[in-house]
Amino acid sequence: RQLKHWEKQTMNNPIIELNLVEFCEAAALADVHVIEIVEHGILEPHGAAPTDWRFTDYELALAKRAAKLRHDLDLEWEGVALALDLLDEVQQLRAENRRLRQQLGRWVD
Repeated sequence: RQLKHWEKQTMNNPIIELNLVEFCEAAALADVHVIEIVEHGILEPHGAAPTDWRFTDYELALAKRAAKLRHDLDLEWEGVALALDLLDEVQQLRAENRRLRQQLGRWVD
């Protein structure tokens, strides 16, 4: 398969990179909202200025999640950033808890 201009090939796994226009279209967000999301540290695109920004497929999923939180919970972007941080921390704590339970299970059994 031939790679499009916004894809790079690394170790048999394509990494999708979108510019700001492509990203806004894929995320169904206005560019002003994407700029706000970046200003609040929710997204960290590569590039110094919006015209140079490149977003990955991970950031696309994160932007969609952020927009859903903003809509569903009627939050400002600051609240969305905090909610995403807390959700990430909960996920990490759950993973650590699972790992520790497995280790404990080996000692108890």
